[in-house]
Amino acid sequence: MIHIQEPKSPWGVGHLDWVTALPRSGDKGYNACLVIVDRYSKTSIFLPCYKDGGARDKALLLWSRTNLHRLFGTKLSFSTAYHPQTDGLAERMIQNLEDMFRRFCAYGLELKDSDGFTHYLCTLRPALEVEYKKSVHSSIGHTPAMLEKGWNARLPADTLGKDLIEIHPTDSSFKIILDKVKHHAKQSINAAFYYAKQKWDQSHKVQDFKLGDFVLVSTLNFNNNKGPKKLKDSSVGPFVIFSLHGKNAVQVELSGELENTHPTLQSA
Repeated sequence: MIHIQEPKSPWGVGHLDWVTALPRSGDKGYNACLVIVDRYSKTSIFLPCYKDGGARDKALLLWSRTNLHRLFGTKLSFSTAYHPQTDGLAERMIQNLEDMFRRFCAYGLELKDSDGFTHYLCTLRPALEVEYKKSVHSSIGHTPAMLEKGWNARLPADTLGKDLIEIHPTDSSFKIILDKVKHHAKQSINAAFYYAKQKWDQSHKVQDFKLGDFVLVSTLNFNNNKGPKKLKDSSVGPFVIFSLHGKNAVQVELSGELENTHPTLQSA
């Protein structure tokens, strides 16, 4: 497993992924959601969007996003769904989000409250964000809101029937409290990563490939092989390595039926 450099402040490193194939929701018919997760504080942002789009829309989006990241000095790192070697932070958050959506949709895709207002999946998003940020995260031992901003968000309902007079800590005390919270969170994040890395490394080993080596290529994710799936070869080759991409990917010279297949592959 690849160790992603741990950030020293909120939003130093972010993970993002998309939830697709959602039922259309709201007046604008959103059917997907962009999930962005801050690696430091575990704060998440859920942005409704669309899955379907033409080739021109996708090309404009890719060009715009690439240029925006370049202008802001953001470094993009991609992972593959077939052979991920990151800790899957965004993917895990998507599982939690889908579980929250599932509870909302248990009795239908629309919910009418006692005042007659209709709530959709996409209009539920802001409330889900607030409640998630207020919940204690298992890997950091604190709420995401506390690590990101230094305080927990409150809803109007949280103040009903309560005395609103509070004694706030002084600036110096507040900084001491926040520093302790961040230190504890950093220790928890490191412990969580090394636990996940240990589990991964138990069943995986680093391959020391060199230029010119011959390797076999797994056909697990190839769909262009003819014949029954049960009878197809589990691997094909050997093919020669002519380029190395870090420690976990190689570029091979494919030929024959695989000539049009992307030559950059993950090393198992």
